[in-house]
Amino acid sequence: MNIVISEPKRQYQEIGLSLQERILKSEFNVGDRLPPERDIAEEMKVSRSVVREAIIMLELQGLVEVRKGSGVYVINIPSKDSQNGQTSMPRSSSDIGPFELLQARQVIESEISGFAARHITKSDIQRLRDVLNSEKNNLASGIEDYDSDELFHLIIAEASQNSVLADIASDLWQRRHESSMWRQLHSRITDNNYRKAWLSDHEKVLVALQKRDSEGACKAMWEHLDNVKQVLFKLSDVDDPKFDGYLFP
Repeated sequence: MNIVISEPKRQYQEIGLSLQERILKSEFNVGDRLPPERDIAEEMKVSRSVVREAIIMLELQGLVEVRKGSGVYVINIPSKDSQNGQTSMPRSSSDIGPFELLQARQVIESEISGFAARHITKSDIQRLRDVLNSEKNNLASGIEDYDSDELFHLIIAEASQNSVLADIASDLWQRRHESSMWRQLHSRITDNNYRKAWLSDHEKVLVALQKRDSEGACKAMWEHLDNVKQVLFKLSDVDDPKFDGYLFP
């Protein structure tokens, strides 16, 4: 007997499909503005981050247009699958929501940092210092350098002296590179001053690693990635300039 197991939808996809259905049923017509994220989140009992990801999904499908400082507007009607009458899933159903990915990185990379603090070598510390200097120089020169950011995190994973942990960290970054949702999120962000704060976060992580302070390194990395989540959420907001910090339940 063959058993077919359907791939479970991610939470943002469930919310996105629900919004598609509402558009298809003319609850929202072309030209209409969708309710604010906060209202959708409260109605569907999910976090605003999930709603933000659902909107990005609809945006990539060409169903809505995001207008900074104004809101999200319907620009097209979704098509129905001719076989089952259901609204269509995104072309890449395996894509991960950017805030879901950041949350996973926060859990995993903070623990990796704490573990790396026990095994890090002088050579690893020097490599991290060199990367931070590169970040500082590029930031001062106005160069957008995300490679150094990635390298900083991957060196820490390698410093754990555990190849499995290093591979996990590398895979998380590869998922980010391949994510169309991540690119769409960043397309809304024009202010890069946040990178100064992230550089300061990296310095705090390095200080803890130099002291071989496992608990401090774990805490510093957790706080850094929490700052990343909060800042990206705030900068990509289109509904309300007053950020209420409501990311995850």
